[in-house]
Amino acid sequence: MLHVADALHAPGRSEALLKLKPHLDAEAVVVGHRAGTGKYRGLVGALEVESSPGRRFFIGSGLSDSMRRAPPAIGTTITYRYRELTPSGLPRFATYLRPHDDS
Repeated sequence: MLHVADALHAPGRSEALLKLKPHLDAEAVVVGHRAGTGKYRGLVGALEVESSPGRRFFIGSGLSDSMRRAPPAIGTTITYRYRELTPSGLPRFATYLRPHDDS
């Protein structure tokens, strides 16, 4: 939590406090698509990706409805963000950001 140094104490929520949630980002290659269920039936529910150390996992957060209709092709490199790594080395709370800029 970040706090304005000269602010007086106030119970509850306050404009003087800001919660800082640091995140990391990385790249991975799309290796598959997982079908959606429920609201996303008939669309892509998640991207199966492989990171550079060879770890495979799924990313479903951050995909727009239009992207679910036309997802990144298999073999595309994407950029994703995450909070930290789990004890097994997988990204925690991975979220799709964008196709990777190769330039």
